[in-house]
Amino acid sequence: MRAGRLVSILLLLQTRGRMTATALASDLEVSVRTIYRDVEALQGAGVPIYGDAGPAGGYQLLDGYRTRLTGLSAAEAEALFLTGLPEPAAALGLGTVVAAAQLKLRAALPADLRDRSGRIQERFHLDAPGWYSDGDETPFLVAVADAVWHERRIQVRYRRWRAPTDVTRTLCPLGLVLKAGRWYVIAGVDASIRTFRVDQILDLAALDTFERPVDFDLAAYWRGYVAEFRDRLVQDQAVIRLSGPGRVRFGELFDGAVVAAADRSASPPDAAGWITATIPIESLTHAESELLRLGGQVEVVSPTPLRKRLADAAAAMSALYGSPL
Repeated sequence: MRAGRLVSILLLLQTRGRMTATALASDLEVSVRTIYRDVEALQGAGVPIYGDAGPAGGYQLLDGYRTRLTGLSAAEAEALFLTGLPEPAAALGLGTVVAAAQLKLRAALPADLRDRSGRIQERFHLDAPGWYSDGDETPFLVAVADAVWHERRIQVRYRRWRAPTDVTRTLCPLGLVLKAGRWYVIAGVDASIRTFRVDQILDLAALDTFERPVDFDLAAYWRGYVAEFRDRLVQDQAVIRLSGPGRVRFGELFDGAVVAAADRSASPPDAAGWITATIPIESLTHAESELLRLGGQVEVVSPTPLRKRLADAAAAMSALYGSPL
């Protein structure tokens, strides 16, 4: 543990220049007293670290000194693909590993390239969950990820939407996918490959190892699954009218494929700024709940049953709010 911390101090000073003991302690999550002892140990080993007192002081390496202790550990190398995804990495239990890998990579870069990489981190950030959701609670995510990595079967108690809701399944987990803040595990089960929501796993037990199919392509499987899922969802279509503000709100609230369909079919705005468009719908019930979010900024033209559902909902709300409390 201490050896790794000493290397981290060297790399932090190499990549950032002068740093105070307080800043080093904060980055490494130790006490300032521990930093003092570690710096003394490095100085005793011949590392040219010197410190200046005062408000502008701090520790720094002698100009021109560069450590070559930048080799990645196995765990850090495995976590490299998550260096741009700090929150998913933390959810998988790899937050500190990713941070260490980033530090070693930056330390190995020449100064000009190191500065460029720092500017990228300062200017670009990926936030995976949607605007109206922080993602799901996934208490078994780390265990599932461990099973994926070590090719270990797992027995899960899983909650599905149809009866019987709680079932027990033995899975051969092949991969994890993060989609719109929600984690999915792709697994072999009953001689087929299926997709399961990690947040719906109620209990988990690790079993023996399995042999991963050599020809399984996670990215290709997911592309096919998403395309099939979208095709399966579309059961009908609806013709709607949207106001100007409603169209903006529609773009914020609805799936990209639905928004694209509306854009393709949109009529020119009328004198009041309303457009008419055709959108795919999953079901009358789902379409009703989704379109109600737009309030008076949307009107359903067809199908008639959907129009009636929204009219009934509007009448019920009018009756509810029509009289003062």
